[in-house]
Amino acid sequence: MKALHPTPSPDPVRVGARLRASRQAQGLTIEQVAAATGLTRGFLSRVERDETSPSVTSLVTLCQVLSLPIGSLFESADAEVIRLNEAPRLNMGGHAVEDRMVTPRAQSKIQILRSRLEPDAHGGDDLYTINCDVEVLHVLSGEITIRFTDRTEVLTAGDTLTFPGREPHTWLNSGPGPAEATWTFVPAPWSSSR
Repeated sequence: MKALHPTPSPDPVRVGARLRASRQAQGLTIEQVAAATGLTRGFLSRVERDETSPSVTSLVTLCQVLSLPIGSLFESADAEVIRLNEAPRLNMGGHAVEDRMVTPRAQSKIQILRSRLEPDAHGGDDLYTINCDVEVLHVLSGEITIRFTDRTEVLTAGDTLTFPGREPHTWLNSGPGPAEATWTFVPAPWSSSR
């Protein structure tokens, strides 16, 4: 059997953007990271722009200062495309509405539904709640009225309403034609593994 000699990938490993994003998310300046790691500001700047590669020792030190698992620098981004025409349909209990989940079923941090509401569509006469901290309704087209216990909000295309999901509410398509909207829930009230 002939020995196989592996060759390195021609694509360089780019960790700079992830290091910079971690530093910025923590509100740290390059100067602060340089002081904590003993590395120069110029070197760190070049690393963040992927103009140079740090040694393993420097990379470990950077990750320790940034409280960043070193392996996370080399993981692929967890990205998944959901095509609207392939998005699963949900029955949320509304009348004359088609709801589609446009985020992955396994996503537990956020969930987005895309809804098409016919002219007589409504969420029911009774107020209801959603088991999430934040609910966001963004109207893409048409007019949607949201009713709460103490007030009513009328939204038209381009309007966005943010409120606690546990706030009792219901909705209706109050316009003369169909309406389209997205509903965003944080965290996801319905998620499951595949």
